[in-house]
Amino acid sequence: MMNPGPIPAVTEARRAARGGRLELSKLTKRHANFLAVDALDLSVASGEFLTLLGPSGSGKTTTLMMVAGFTTPTSGDILLDGASIASLAPERRNIGVVFQNYALFPHMSVRDNIAFPLKMRRQPRAVIEDKVRVAMQLVRLEGLGERLPRQLSGGQQQRVAIARALVFDPSLLLMDEPLGALDKNLRGQMQFELKRLHHDLGVTVVYVTHDQEEALTMSDRVALMNKGVIEQLGSARALYEEPVNRFVAEFIGESNLIEGRLLEHGCFMTDGGVRFPVASDGPLRAGDPGLLVARPEKFSLTPQGSSDPGIAGRISEHVYVGDFTRFRVAIPGGVSVMVKVQNNRSAAPGGPGDEVRIFLNPGDARVLLNNPNPGAGDEKT
Repeated sequence: MMNPGPIPAVTEARRAARGGRLELSKLTKRHANFLAVDALDLSVASGEFLTLLGPSGSGKTTTLMMVAGFTTPTSGDILLDGASIASLAPERRNIGVVFQNYALFPHMSVRDNIAFPLKMRRQPRAVIEDKVRVAMQLVRLEGLGERLPRQLSGGQQQRVAIARALVFDPSLLLMDEPLGALDKNLRGQMQFELKRLHHDLGVTVVYVTHDQEEALTMSDRVALMNKGVIEQLGSARALYEEPVNRFVAEFIGESNLIEGRLLEHGCFMTDGGVRFPVASDGPLRAGDPGLLVARPEKFSLTPQGSSDPGIAGRISEHVYVGDFTRFRVAIPGGVSVMVKVQNNRSAAPGGPGDEVRIFLNPGDARVLLNNPNPGAGDEKT
């Protein structure tokens, strides 16, 4: 693991740089036969790391490209530090952009690739040399300045792309699936490095990914998009623990989604007649059909006949996944519940065919309206 501590050049750069404040107002992109982004309102605070997360076709990359200036909005506005930039050319927006494919110049050295934005801005040679040196320190590329991109690893090429995007002190950094081409171990290392850079520089970052784990571990806030709209905006914990609809519950992590209706305050009954105690009624009233959402790790699982309370069931399958085992438990009414149990010496709930009891703390259950088709887009982007 690389040393995460700041270096003098980083500390100095952070004092000199202040992240821009981004605001999207009714930002819309309509194509001939579908709506890619639908009247999007979004505010990103100065110095914030915000991720646009969503499946392919959700509108997240289209949104990023409109902010960068590479795609023209149909309507709406883009403001950076209170000033509209929607009509400005990309090079006049003072925005750094990092793509998944790096977009490095293959015939240029590492040093020249990083220096390119400064040369285009006609910076003095001494300024260029100093800024390139600092940028190479920021991304741990010292000693590699004369190499060509093809002589670098994938992770090193990505560092060059990041340095090039930061070297001119942008007020906003946009990143479109920047780690998608890297293997899992290197991707994890680069996530660590990106968080270090964000912390040390204080630059505002808007990050696009379809990888939910990446979004949850790196972001101050996550905007989960679907069909051109934001389904939920909030912290990683809020999206995971308090999903606002079925789409969020299904997309973020794993969830048990059990259909039924609210009987009364504190009681949810499945369509098969099984009752779950719940601490919150959510938007439902007694008698309303709804959806019980519960994460697999929130359930406890004990052998049948134990003194623990809960619902009787039978294990239909189990899968060993290293630090935990995933159980599929059939309960009355044809409902199948997934339960995750940490693997430790005390965990011995049984195997397929064994009768068990499952228990869910009322505070770990969430009741939602059962809307199977959230989102407002017409087609996928």
